[in-house]
Amino acid sequence: MATPHRIDLIREETLHYLLELPAGEKPDAGWPLLLFLHGAGERGSDFELLYKHGPLRLVREGRKFPFIIAAPQCPAGNRWRVGSLIRLVDALVAENPVDSRRVYVSGISMGGFGTWDLISEHPERFAAAVPICGGGEFIRAHLQSEEKREALKTLPIWAFHGDADPIVPLSETERMVGLFRHLGNEQIKTTVYPGVGHDSWTETYASGEVFEWLLKHRR
Repeated sequence: MATPHRIDLIREETLHYLLELPAGEKPDAGWPLLLFLHGAGERGSDFELLYKHGPLRLVREGRKFPFIIAAPQCPAGNRWRVGSLIRLVDALVAENPVDSRRVYVSGISMGGFGTWDLISEHPERFAAAVPICGGGEFIRAHLQSEEKREALKTLPIWAFHGDADPIVPLSETERMVGLFRHLGNEQIKTTVYPGVGHDSWTETYASGEVFEWLLKHRR
């Protein structure tokens, strides 16, 4: 069972999150870390909602992962804020046995938007990213410093979307993929599920291939 935590953020909301630590001996460099961002339906203060979709659901079903899972819960009525999330990442790396070169992020729906926003502003902090049925703002990536633009070029990204999504259209993912490619990222790829609606995450996470892909990468 994941352990509840909270972090109080200056000039930001208090962010509650669940932390799932792997079993076994810690690697010398520390554990990889996966930051998972849920969708709009899981906002609030009920931690049970964080087990509804994604990696923690798989943990509850008995899946074992060789990395730490951090799953924050966005307060009701809010959306993911990049400043809050990057402060959380800072705290997680500082307070836990995390390999700072192997920090990953993935999110679904609203969390897919949060993932695109986070890697647009802080590409240098992540080893790889998996945004699912999300989108983002062009301006975030365009206004970055030259150093961050260089980091953006080398960030592996695997984006997923269903082509029958009635809530977040496939064009949102296509737009962000096109932007990152325009900015020089040649390590981005897309999987589009024919005939699949908004839930393009269940199949993505169930196979386990995406987790194996994440773990191949380091900063």
